[in-house]
Amino acid sequence: MSCLTLGPLQFHWPAARRRDFYARIADEAPVDCVYLGEVVCSKRLPWFEKDLPKIAERLRRAGKQVVFSTPALIITDHEIAMIRALCETGDLIEINDLACLQLLNGQAFVSGPLVNVFNEGTLDVLLRLGAMRVNAPMELSIAAIATLAARSQAGEIEVFVFGRQPLAISQRCYHARAHDLHKDNCQFVCGQDADGLAIAQLDGRPLLAINGTQTLSHGHVALLDELADLQAAGVTHFRLSPHALDMVEIATLYRAVLDGIYDAKEALTRLRELTAQLPFVNGYLHGRAGMDWQPSRAG
Repeated sequence: MSCLTLGPLQFHWPAARRRDFYARIADEAPVDCVYLGEVVCSKRLPWFEKDLPKIAERLRRAGKQVVFSTPALIITDHEIAMIRALCETGDLIEINDLACLQLLNGQAFVSGPLVNVFNEGTLDVLLRLGAMRVNAPMELSIAAIATLAARSQAGEIEVFVFGRQPLAISQRCYHARAHDLHKDNCQFVCGQDADGLAIAQLDGRPLLAINGTQTLSHGHVALLDELADLQAAGVTHFRLSPHALDMVEIATLYRAVLDGIYDAKEALTRLRELTAQLPFVNGYLHGRAGMDWQPSRAG
């Protein structure tokens, strides 16, 4: 059976909104696994850290696997101590920075989408070190993903199928800079943009989005028509990224297409309605520029 997952929340939402979001995910969303934690900026963590145990417990009671995600860029001693403490809990961890490997003490882990797994050799190393699931990088084509899946043996392969693609992480905060603030006194202005802040080229055309120290795609990945091909390629897990949208209905659409009970073309039409005509992209999977949209069987 194909597993539908909900990736970690990339954005800085108020704690109450975050609690309500995950309560609804636990009670209503047909997802098999939920990733929790802060992957972009550890300064955000105190705003919601105390809520994580209750959120995780509610998700587990609903029959969902819980994985704790770690920062994509580890810089401070505090972040190292935080990750070490998380590893000591025995919970399943998603690593997004290879520096985490030395703290895992041989326990199983999930390799996140910002870990550069572009060839079979890297995949083999991660599997030997304890990776039970490996996220394919955003830039890979379906042919490359199939090659990794064929090599993964007992390991699981996860692919990002909905949402703004996380492309890069920096030590510098773009959001603070955009508001003429210093990173150390950012005033958490990233919280003003629930889905990230769109940025444009000099000619005014949208290009990317920023989210604190993170760079995202402007368009939303929307792999619905490609799900059957990804399943055939050996992909086991399909990741949705949380956005300020009806994620329960979006998850329901993806679940129905994965299960073969809903036509991908109809699902894509409905997805466009749910996302208020946000631009969709799928270029990387088709071997093209990531910002491209290649119509296929679903149009």
